[in-house]
Amino acid sequence: MTPAVEIRPVRDDDLPAFFAHEQDPQANWMAAFGPKDPADRAAFDAHWARIRADERIVNRTIVAGGEVVGHVAAFPVDDRTEVSYWINPERWGRGHATAGLTALLRELPQRPVRARAAKDNAASLAVLRKCGFVVVGEDAGYAPSRGVEVEEWVLELPAEAPDQRDH
Repeated sequence: MTPAVEIRPVRDDDLPAFFAHEQDPQANWMAAFGPKDPADRAAFDAHWARIRADERIVNRTIVAGGEVVGHVAAFPVDDRTEVSYWINPERWGRGHATAGLTALLRELPQRPVRARAAKDNAASLAVLRKCGFVVVGEDAGYAPSRGVEVEEWVLELPAEAPDQRDH
């Protein structure tokens, strides 16, 4: 049985786990739009200092069975809110991303909410669909972790979506 998942504000002592999660080459390939050099701890620390200082960004740690298994965030992009998440690759396939994202969506009053996923990231697309997101477009951009331009799906949790609090 999978332990219950909860989210909480990010703490300083969560960052070493987040950094360790980003060291997995497969995770970086799947995420596509992650850091150019996941091993660059100074860049990692600077990134987290910047996003944690931005009051417009909601960062949460995903915890399962007392273990930090990932993080989830909501952040502004132009006039919209987008979400993203990162799960420890050793914990993939256990529902942690779906549970963490569902919990974050309960905290967000605004709709619609957008998300993006590389077109070849079937697992992330499945998570987003389970949370009520639907494909609304396509985009492409340079993916630092792959070193090439990657096509992605743009998904949206529409304003008229079922209330995420019921999930």
